[in-house]
Amino acid sequence: MTGFAIVQERAFAAALEEMTDDELFNLMRDLEMRGEALDRPSPADEIFAKLVLTESAIERRFPGQMLRPYKDWLRRPERSKRRAVARQPAGHASAGGLH
Repeated sequence: MTGFAIVQERAFAAALEEMTDDELFNLMRDLEMRGEALDRPSPADEIFAKLVLTESAIERRFPGQMLRPYKDWLRRPERSKRRAVARQPAGHASAGGLH
């Protein structure tokens, strides 16, 4: 690992500590989605490294809960509505639209 990579990793880890819970959880969700899109994830991938650092930040913030706050956040009803709207193709009326 180069010195530059170590500096980037430390800066990313420091930024995680400054994030709100929602920001941290949104990042985790984004990294998980990007990681799932990889053909062959490996520890050398930047996404994988950021995912591990983000998991660690969540575990430090919520000791002993093994990502439970993040998993609960994913299941919150308002999160489900936003995901459904975000996935909806352009030009389609929302569930609350005209019938």
